[in-house]
Amino acid sequence: MPVWLEVSARTLVAAIALFLLTKLLGKRQVSQLSLFEYLTGITMGNLTAYVSLDVQSNWYLGLIALGVWGGITLLTEYAQIKSKKARDFIGFKSTVLIKDGKVLEDNMRKERLSADELMEELRKKNIFKLADVEFALMEGSGEINVLLKRENQSLTPKHMGIQVGPEKPSEIVVMDGRVMTEPLRIMGYTEGWLRDQLAKHQAKIEDVFLAQVDTYGELTVDLYDDLIQTPQFQERQLLFANLKKSQADLELFSLSTTNEDAKTMYENSAKQLMDIIKKIKPLLHN
Repeated sequence: MPVWLEVSARTLVAAIALFLLTKLLGKRQVSQLSLFEYLTGITMGNLTAYVSLDVQSNWYLGLIALGVWGGITLLTEYAQIKSKKARDFIGFKSTVLIKDGKVLEDNMRKERLSADELMEELRKKNIFKLADVEFALMEGSGEINVLLKRENQSLTPKHMGIQVGPEKPSEIVVMDGRVMTEPLRIMGYTEGWLRDQLAKHQAKIEDVFLAQVDTYGELTVDLYDDLIQTPQFQERQLLFANLKKSQADLELFSLSTTNEDAKTMYENSAKQLMDIIKKIKPLLHN
C-alpha cells in the first residue's frame, strides 16, 4: 500500500476513534476539566497523531493506548462522582480568598495568586471595588466566584416581598424560515397564532431567520434581510403605562371633586390600583 494511502487510512481510523471516545467521555467545556482530564486530552491528541503518522509501528497499538486512556478517564470520573475523597484527591479543593470582606493573604499565597490577578478577576465580573465583596472563592477549576455584600446585590421581587409566578424558558418557534412545531406546542400556541403575530411584524414565515416567543407571548423576530425594520411591540410596557395613567387619573378626580363620598372612593381606588401596580411591576416593567 502506498505510504500516502496508509497515512490517510490511519488518520481516518484515528479520527473516528477519537470522536467516539470524546462522545463517550461527555461534553464538559475546557474550563470545567480537571487537571487529569486536561492532561488526558493532550495525551490522547498525541496518540492520535502517532496512529496517523508513525507508519513504522503497528497502528493498532496506538488505538489500544487510546482505549486504555479513555477507560482510565471514565474510571476516574466515576470515582469522582461516587466519592468526595476521590474528588479531592484527583482534582483541587476550593479555596476561600475573601471572607467577611477581608482578603485572606495566606490562601492567596497558597494559590500563588497576586493582588493584581485577584483584582483583574474581580473586574471581569464588573466589580471594581474590593469593599463591595463579602466572599470570594477559587473553585477547583481555577475560576473565582464572588458574593457581593448585601447592600450591593441587585434588588429582586423577593427582597420587596413580591411573589412572582414561574417563568417558562423562551423557545425558538421559527428557524431558517421553518416553523418549529414542537417548541410552539410546548409554549401553548398554534401555527395560526404564529402567522397572526408575524403579520403584525409585517413578515412571512419564509422571510424569518429566527423567531422566539417568551413566557408572556411576546414574539421577537429576526429577518434574513437585515435592512428591513420590523415594528417592535411592547405590550407589557404599554399596559404598565396605562395602569399608571389610570392611577394618576383617579388621584386627579379625588382632588377635583367636592363630594366627600366621591373623594373617598377615588382615593381608595387610587391606593388599591397603586398596590396592584407595585405587585405586578416586575412582570410588566422591564
